[in-house]
Amino acid sequence: MEHTVRIYCKNIQSAIDVKEGTSLLDIFSLLRIRLPYQVMCARVNNKTQELNYRVYTPKDVEFLDLSHPSGMRTYVRSLYFVLYKSVEEVLPESKLRIEHSVSKGYFCNLAKLGREVTAEEVSQIKTRMRQIIKADIPFERIDCPTEEAVARFKKHGMYDKAILLETSRTLYTTYYRLDNLIDYYYSCLVPSTGFLSVFDLIKYDEGMLLVPPSLYNGELPEKIIEQKKMLSVFKEYVRFNQIARLSNVGNLNKAVQKGLAPDLIKVTEALHEKKIAEIADEIAEKNKKGEARVVLIAGPSSSGKTTFSKRLGVQLMTNLLMPVTISLDDYFLDRENTPIDENGDYDFESLYALDLELFNKDLSALLSGEEIDLPSFNFELGRREYRGKRLRLDPESILIMEGIHALNPELTSCIEDKYKYRIYVSALTSISLDDHNCIPTTDNRLLRRIIRDYKYRGTSAASTIARWSSVRRGEDKWIFPYQENADAMFNSSLLFELAVLKRYALPILQEVPPTCPEYGEADRLLKFISYFLPIEDAEIPPTSLLREFLGGSSFVYL
Repeated sequence: MEHTVRIYCKNIQSAIDVKEGTSLLDIFSLLRIRLPYQVMCARVNNKTQELNYRVYTPKDVEFLDLSHPSGMRTYVRSLYFVLYKSVEEVLPESKLRIEHSVSKGYFCNLAKLGREVTAEEVSQIKTRMRQIIKADIPFERIDCPTEEAVARFKKHGMYDKAILLETSRTLYTTYYRLDNLIDYYYSCLVPSTGFLSVFDLIKYDEGMLLVPPSLYNGELPEKIIEQKKMLSVFKEYVRFNQIARLSNVGNLNKAVQKGLAPDLIKVTEALHEKKIAEIADEIAEKNKKGEARVVLIAGPSSSGKTTFSKRLGVQLMTNLLMPVTISLDDYFLDRENTPIDENGDYDFESLYALDLELFNKDLSALLSGEEIDLPSFNFELGRREYRGKRLRLDPESILIMEGIHALNPELTSCIEDKYKYRIYVSALTSISLDDHNCIPTTDNRLLRRIIRDYKYRGTSAASTIARWSSVRRGEDKWIFPYQENADAMFNSSLLFELAVLKRYALPILQEVPPTCPEYGEADRLLKFISYFLPIEDAEIPPTSLLREFLGGSSFVYL
């Protein structure tokens, strides 16, 4: 007797009975669902699964395409494997390392080549990728004991993956095979290479840039945006990791097992302090020449801008400069004059939610030596007030302003560029899970925010995750387009921090129930941090950027 199971599809809000063991891809075909782009994966009971996943019990299913973050991640991971296979065939003497995201793509380095990859070789790799995609080769999923997977990766010289799996302490492991190659990815892939028709691969700096489909038009590759300054910061930190022999999480875990975490914390924190001191010294030199009188600090959510600003202020004081802080929030327009977004809500993240005319007038007056009446914004009443607070800059004073619009030229349009010193702060994660699994910087920041919101604002992980897409859209519109305007970039990530965040994030993420739509993202983050062996935070100093999120800071946050 043939048994069937009931599948409720959220895409069409109706149910279907299918034969036990039917794959998600077959269910998708049976339902004839139309998505804006090709289906990539599905949420099964709110948990992301690959399309080859088979159902044996009743499930809620939602099919996802490129327009969903889980769909895009599935696409990009699968594209990594195709790139790896192509590199192995075109340049077998090299070793592919996918290092980080930059310029709307993923920067890839070819180690062991002994020279810089040529544009012609990149073109050959790209051509081979297209051939592999056209051949529509299946990605084969293999489940086996972890010991067996470790042995296979060691046999193939893939020690980065072997060490990662050895230190992850899991009993069973899932890896994938593409034709004659095996590889490991921490979540699902598409069924076959034929799903991956949209991409680009270009020569970029000393390596290559793998370009995924656009977030706004999945039928075209992303449009490259030159980010030379950010690439330079990444390269510096990747080089530091390589010298410390801690490029991958497996190596970090080995260091933790050897009891080296306290030394790692000290060295990484010292690197932060050195960078902040160098920026302060440069500002001071410019200030002596009558320049750099206003320091503008911008960065995305949970990048550590506030603590960076305070630490920079300390370093500026060692240069005999007195930092004076102005809050951009105090220049909000009265509530009734605030711009409205596409949903009819007040758009407080818009540049035009600020009174730009008044702000520039006050800033010009301050730099001219005049005294101003400093406004204060009453958030409860939604209007600006004047409470008798006066401000005049002394000769040794230097203005510091932190906010999401700080690098937007329109914010300070009335001020000559020579008077500005612009700093971009972000958590640019430079360590990778392994050579083919880089860690998105957004995951680092999201974990920071989940912990901070839960600890200080009483906000659940589910609520923070639910708002994250809106936060990211605001960053794409108001922050990222101006990051290359910076005179200095500061990487606020710490090599050890994800191993510390694990201890805090784990119980918070586990509170997200399977019935919640945000469960899939919480489950993904739990899987991600499971690779890290935990590090205690006792050795982290009270001035650390990380203390802004964990607590225990010696700075006061209003």
